[in-house]
Amino acid sequence: MNKLKITDTTLRDGHQSLIATRLKTEEMIPILEKMDKVGFHALEVWGGATFDSCLRYLDEDPWERLRTIRKHVKNTKLQMLLRGQNILGYRHYADDVLEEFIKRAIENGIDIIRVFDALNDVRNMEKSIRLTKKYGAECQAAISYTKSPVHTLEYYTDLVKQFEKVGADSICIKDMSGILVPYEAYKYVKAIKEVTDLPIELHNHCTGGTGEMSLLKAAEAGIDIVDTAMSPFGSGTSQPPTETIVSVFKDTERDTGLDLDILEDIALYLKDIRDRYLEEGILNPKVLMTEPKTLIYQIPGGMLSNLLSQLKSLNAEDKFEEVLNEVPRVRADLGYPPLVTPMSQMVGAQAVFNVLNKKRYSAVPTEIKKYLKGQYGRAPGKINEEIKNKIIGNEETINVRPAELLEDELPKAKIELGDLWNTMEDVLSYTLFPQSAKEFLERRKFDEYEKAEAII
Repeated sequence: MNKLKITDTTLRDGHQSLIATRLKTEEMIPILEKMDKVGFHALEVWGGATFDSCLRYLDEDPWERLRTIRKHVKNTKLQMLLRGQNILGYRHYADDVLEEFIKRAIENGIDIIRVFDALNDVRNMEKSIRLTKKYGAECQAAISYTKSPVHTLEYYTDLVKQFEKVGADSICIKDMSGILVPYEAYKYVKAIKEVTDLPIELHNHCTGGTGEMSLLKAAEAGIDIVDTAMSPFGSGTSQPPTETIVSVFKDTERDTGLDLDILEDIALYLKDIRDRYLEEGILNPKVLMTEPKTLIYQIPGGMLSNLLSQLKSLNAEDKFEEVLNEVPRVRADLGYPPLVTPMSQMVGAQAVFNVLNKKRYSAVPTEIKKYLKGQYGRAPGKINEEIKNKIIGNEETINVRPAELLEDELPKAKIELGDLWNTMEDVLSYTLFPQSAKEFLERRKFDEYEKAEAII
């Protein structure tokens, strides 16, 4: 077997999983050139929740963050996570937004775009895959891994064939919940290897306590690339720790060849930052703990904490176990959607309503109604018809790719922004996150005005 390649996720999913994506660009800069020297297959640095967090919490331009990272990382590929037609948000965006976003992401420094869809609906991913290739980057198509009567070995191998058919350069098994246990990891990697020659990558989380073991079994089965995060931002609800995985495979046929001395320097720097976030209360020690309930309920760690905080705010913490038991029932009613953004939030909210109202589906979020109408895509399994009729009755449903029904959005966004935008990147930020982006652009405009006045 070839050496095991590693994509380090510290600067994206690592801090997203442990400190709610609060790592600042200025905290990244001192360590970027060292990370560039390690020899990683790629650095995952953008996408997911990083974009929203920059605008909403850090008063940063996410595009400027990407350009800054690219300036310091000259030898290692930069990777991002894209939610297919949802881009980085929670709804489907029109094709003009998707194309412009992918084009600009690549122009600003992205080399690999990992694309996934919450329902594994290839129709919601195909446009992203083709556009990524069109503008010269590599596209990795990701399986949103979950367990259900629908999600069989045959289901996943067929999905891989579809990804290959629409032009994916590599395949990712994206275990966002940390529920891919070791021997299943071995079985799935083996089976996927038999139906494609494309490189296969594993992205998993340590939430349920099996992360490192599953990665080891995947490596034994021939996985090409694995995702890890530097130890200060690894383990818990994050990825397996980079240094540990490098050490495990040292002097074996899958030796990563990465420099442990450089990794140690990076870890020491990041540990100081991690400890500061711990002192400030941004890093909750609970996210560093193993949660076996993840394996029982198939609920991602972030979803567990969100459900608990929701119930706390409603003075209904005593209903936590009841809600956990309701989640799989709701999921079955809805055709077994994987519990990944935005489906995890939608299913969780519905479970809370069902339990607290003591009558199932007496209150239903708008997003669930849209899902039942087909506006998020095709459900993986059969939806409970009785529940569907109760919620939407005879309302019209759609069977086409949802984005086909959307009109271009960028021309309207430019008009709404007026003189606040300078570049298409500004317009895209506003289109994806109107409120937080507009507030950011207004602050920037005011700062520019203040500087001009000072010069005069």
